[in-house]
Amino acid sequence: MPAGAVTISRIARGELFITRATAPPWPSVADCGIVVVMECDAALKSKIAHQLAQFTSTAASHAGNKSAAVALTITDAAFGPDLSGLPEIATWSSNAALILTRRSTKLRNHAGQWALPGGRIDSGETPVDTALRELAEEIGLQLHPDQVLGRLDDFVTRSGFIMTPIVVWAGPQATLTANQHEVDSIHRIPLREFLRDDAPLLEAGEDPARPVMRMPVGDSWIAAPTAALLYQFREVCLLGKATRVAHFDQPAFAWR
Repeated sequence: MPAGAVTISRIARGELFITRATAPPWPSVADCGIVVVMECDAALKSKIAHQLAQFTSTAASHAGNKSAAVALTITDAAFGPDLSGLPEIATWSSNAALILTRRSTKLRNHAGQWALPGGRIDSGETPVDTALRELAEEIGLQLHPDQVLGRLDDFVTRSGFIMTPIVVWAGPQATLTANQHEVDSIHRIPLREFLRDDAPLLEAGEDPARPVMRMPVGDSWIAAPTAALLYQFREVCLLGKATRVAHFDQPAFAWR
């Protein structure tokens, strides 16, 4: 397959959409009702960098809040996500994926929950510094500042953190090793999974203006705040939409 090719894996409403565009503008798949398979290649990297350059991220007020940064890291799917409801892959896959983790059940806060690599911003650090440090500490992935593609909106959590999402390109053949003190498991979720027709999942919360958000993955789901960042990544980086997510709420179990 040529670099930059987009392969149709499902066709809905009788519409077919195929592109081999390797330079902007890239057509959106949002209105075509399809799910695509995206290769972890230079064309995808260029597309995501372009979408982020067109997007103006918003910063939250840090008054009374703790600062944290997380990494939305693109790599290849390898042998699959090791997740119920998603297929295992017999040979190494070059399809693009995001790296998610399950936090250690031994941690005091948010034990066992889905997460993006990240943590509190230390004194003297920038959000980029923190995101790259946490990638190295949590999953053994050493990346450089020039592999950062951009950032998404700050998200204020119920536990009093401002999360700054940093989008990072790890590229293919990344080797990942879980820090057993912080991470129970590492999962490479194919990007196409975030383009599902049933995403996002919304339900009424205590504030009618703040629906509780979840993102389906496999036969389960991921809760906000991680879900909110995944949804904005989908909208901005994959579909080119300036969608905001600060108004989405977390389910009560994720407040702690």
